[in-house]
Amino acid sequence: MRKTLHLCAPPLVAALLLFTPAASRAQKDGDAKPQAAAVKVDEKALAIVARAVEALGGQAYLGVRSVTSKGYFTQFRDGQSGIPITFRDYLVFPDRERTEFKGGGTNFLQVNTGDTGWTFEAKAKKLADVTPEQVEGFRTAMRTSIDNLPRGWWRAEGASLTYVGRREAGLARRNEVVRLTYPDGFEAEFEFDAREGLPAKVIYKRPGEDGERVEEEDRYAQFLAIDGARFPFVIDHYRAGVQSSRVNYDTVELNKPVPDSLFAKPSDVKAIKF
Repeated sequence: MRKTLHLCAPPLVAALLLFTPAASRAQKDGDAKPQAAAVKVDEKALAIVARAVEALGGQAYLGVRSVTSKGYFTQFRDGQSGIPITFRDYLVFPDRERTEFKGGGTNFLQVNTGDTGWTFEAKAKKLADVTPEQVEGFRTAMRTSIDNLPRGWWRAEGASLTYVGRREAGLARRNEVVRLTYPDGFEAEFEFDAREGLPAKVIYKRPGEDGERVEEEDRYAQFLAIDGARFPFVIDHYRAGVQSSRVNYDTVELNKPVPDSLFAKPSDVKAIKF
């Protein structure tokens, strides 16, 4: 899996929480406090990112402040897909997310608010704070989010942006590749379709069960237009070259009001409804 969860949490929760679109997983445009300049910013890489912003909808895309979605999450094991479970996800800028899972014996929700948050497992009626591992997983999700690079959130962490080159992406297709390098050494490579400019995938490495670094990859597909912005309705995750899960969105709503109460930790499990 992509991160270690609290023992009560179903393993599949980790995968979805790490590659939901995360339009809310970083500094709101224009609201970030002044930060140190990035170590290095490549002009060619910036041009590729600017083209991606236009491909994603330009100002309509940059104007998104919240994403409310629902769909299906499916785990893969040994190349075979499991039974899909339903999810509902609420994303609010700058760093709040609530994801609810139902089906296949799973009734679980996780809330992240920056470096804090909470989880609830309905079967065990257990309410708990997020673990350090879950916090770190959310941070990785922010850094590898499809929105991180186009929206410029990486600048707040002083990351460097460089141009890598073109990479094969199928028959007669190429992707433009740029790399983000963070001060702590974490790297993520973002690929954009050379024809349309849309995000195609992001590649990065995370520690495996034995401590070795394992390559992980998110692939984006089926971009649809919603209120002028384009959104990938399919996200496939690969670990060490093998597909491990799929997120398939059913509906997506942009800038829909989301009440603060959804993110507040309840004092009693009886108050939790989803």
